[in-house]
Amino acid sequence: MSVHLDPRLLRGFVAVAEELHFTRAAVRLYVAQQALSRDVRRLERELGAELFVRTTRQVTLTPDGERLLPYARRVLQAQDELLAAFGQARPLLVDLNSPGLVTPRRVLHEARELAPRHELMARYESGLTGAAGELLAGRLDASFGRFAGLDPALRSGLDHQPVRLEPMAVVLPDDHRLASWDAVPLAELAGESVYAGAGNPRTPEWTGLARLLFEGRGIGIAPPAPLAVGEEEFQRVMARTRNPVLAVVEFPALPSMVVRPLVDPVPLSPVSLVWRKGLTHPAFDALRRAAARLAAETGWLRRPAGAWLPAGDDVLMASHGCHDSTRRPHGTCACATFDA
Repeated sequence: MSVHLDPRLLRGFVAVAEELHFTRAAVRLYVAQQALSRDVRRLERELGAELFVRTTRQVTLTPDGERLLPYARRVLQAQDELLAAFGQARPLLVDLNSPGLVTPRRVLHEARELAPRHELMARYESGLTGAAGELLAGRLDASFGRFAGLDPALRSGLDHQPVRLEPMAVVLPDDHRLASWDAVPLAELAGESVYAGAGNPRTPEWTGLARLLFEGRGIGIAPPAPLAVGEEEFQRVMARTRNPVLAVVEFPALPSMVVRPLVDPVPLSPVSLVWRKGLTHPAFDALRRAAARLAAETGWLRRPAGAWLPAGDDVLMASHGCHDSTRRPHGTCACATFDA
């Protein structure tokens, strides 16, 4: 008896296999949990094999489920590629971290100009570590952030393209002793506790960058604060704690707060475009071209004299041909000439 498998059944199976949780898989697919359970049971009947062991505490793959998973992934990838070839690609989901961050937003807007026939949708995961799991699970296609700050286990399944070495800044209450300065030397923050996302499980790569920057300079990491979603909540929480906030120079202006660049040295926040290894999508090439074009045209990968960058980040930049970019023509680096 021949079996004709509906790709929808395979998508449901893959989602459950990756989540090992029916409720989370249903949320990921935007379907009811009962409908997803029915689809999995139907797939099991059509294949004549039990794919999952279900208990009240956990869901695990059976040996047949383990055997099916790589085949199912290949079938679904082939379907995506077929639809893309006929102009019916699914939307490319691009995480911008936060609505206020300029670099990811500019890359996305440029990519939309390069690929007007394709849909590129913005998402906001608030931190590369938070986005990494979504990338690996296939719920996101691309994100931005400090690749060197990810756990090596996460990095092993991802790839990246350097986009920008973004000068860092400090956000201060407008009556802070340093608020009237045009730029703040790092030495002037000695004795301060600076908020850098400590305790936020979605942004440890940012807190780690702050620790490296503050080490030996007498600058403390402010204790965890309530996770604020949205500018109004962020402003309210920061107004209560009154801690300086580590940021980047293009951090959006907020009432009663000022943004001042850090100098002596100029610390750089390395921003990469990050994606799941093996990703194929017609709009993804446009995203990479957009990132490369902006990096080349704006000098985003140029290092100011006396700039600071962690050694681990420097190594990853070098692996993409972006080491010591100040020595290259026009201050750009090799990866900024990517041509997909």
